[in-house]
Amino acid sequence: MSRQLHLNAFLMSSGHHEAAWRLPESDPYADIDIDHWRRIARIAEEGKFDSLFLADGLVVWKGIEHRPGGQLEPTILLAVLATATDHIGLIATASTTYNEPYNLARRFASLDHASGGRAGWNIVTTAGADAARNFGLEDRPDHLDRYRRAAEFVDISRRLWDSWDDDARDADKAAGRYIDPANVHDVHHSGTYYRVAGALNVPRPPQGHPLLVQAGSSEDGKDFAARYADAVFTAHQTLADAQHFYADLKARAADAGRDPGSVIILPGIVPILGATEAEAQAKAQQLEDLINPVVGLQQLASVLEIPQERLELNEQLPDDIPDSDTIDGAQSRSKLIVQLARREQLTVREPIGRLGGGRGHFTFIGTYQQAADVIQDWFENGAADGFNVMGAALPSGLREFVDHVTPILQDRGLFRREYTGRTLREHYGLPRPLNLYQQGHVVAESSTAGAAQLAS
Repeated sequence: MSRQLHLNAFLMSSGHHEAAWRLPESDPYADIDIDHWRRIARIAEEGKFDSLFLADGLVVWKGIEHRPGGQLEPTILLAVLATATDHIGLIATASTTYNEPYNLARRFASLDHASGGRAGWNIVTTAGADAARNFGLEDRPDHLDRYRRAAEFVDISRRLWDSWDDDARDADKAAGRYIDPANVHDVHHSGTYYRVAGALNVPRPPQGHPLLVQAGSSEDGKDFAARYADAVFTAHQTLADAQHFYADLKARAADAGRDPGSVIILPGIVPILGATEAEAQAKAQQLEDLINPVVGLQQLASVLEIPQERLELNEQLPDDIPDSDTIDGAQSRSKLIVQLARREQLTVREPIGRLGGGRGHFTFIGTYQQAADVIQDWFENGAADGFNVMGAALPSGLREFVDHVTPILQDRGLFRREYTGRTLREHYGLPRPLNLYQQGHVVAESSTAGAAQLAS
């Protein structure tokens, strides 16, 4: 079979556009409506998407006066969606900065069992300083320290998932023996950030390890992804930028001793579609007209880490914005926004309008055929292995993509017509990881190899 696209549906209550909740057809309370989530999950599965994805945050969103500002805990919501779907992968965001390895490894192992091998973990280090104060800290750890912590966290999690041999349980009723204790391995980890003694209290997940996803595009983030990620969510505004990132990350994966083809790169795309260009433009204009500039200013100032009063809607960005490498927050997103504004000489009002649809992800406005052409172009020219599809309004944006764009991609032989695998790893064409303990790759003393490699 020729190389085929991978499609992930990034779901966000009433849609990714910040004004989507204000559309006449939108439900402003969709964020806590379980039937709404079931409905859009089933649309994604109808479209044969590899997976669906839920983001997460640990604070009330900025601008709550003007838009929905909360969300359900994603692993709990995905456990519900596992019962509403049969095939599609289920990926949740969870932070390595504000969790503990044992609890989180157990949660994702449980979700993988509950879904029959469809769980994925989007590993984030949580950029915002306000989250730290919700966990008793004065400030967040610095950027590199968060990634070193994440490396140790993931190393422990993989050992916890492997702490039961695949065939650990024999449940011999006649002999009265449920398990051979030699097949369950205590972790005995004592590292820089974490100490974990025993084995996980959940058998090895059906996938071995849940699919590991990473979404940071800073230098630290790319090094982390090259070492750990099975799939990478990323944001780019141009084909050239996407090609550069794609080549860079594949090379880093090879340098880390991995097969570059085993790292699936999925740029985000916010498709605003119509049967004609005029129809698509009208939908985009309707959404932009509903943007509240106060919210946009708050978001932009937060990402750039400058006082909001320094931003004037009808002027260009200040000349002395901090270099993205010097901030402790979302470095790659800050860099993307500044480059966009400088390249096109935009006033502050203009990037706010563009970012309102996808927070820096590529917003495509056009016909179904044109959307398929762009997706194929990026896919066939070294920019993407697939896409993170972000409906501007939901469920309508995803419904339109599944009904009109997916069939074009299928007719071109670029995307599946039916699921051929059962697990999320099978959807992405990735092997089930071998057990580290059974392969003899875990030594008795603690291992902090991942953190050490990032530190260097």
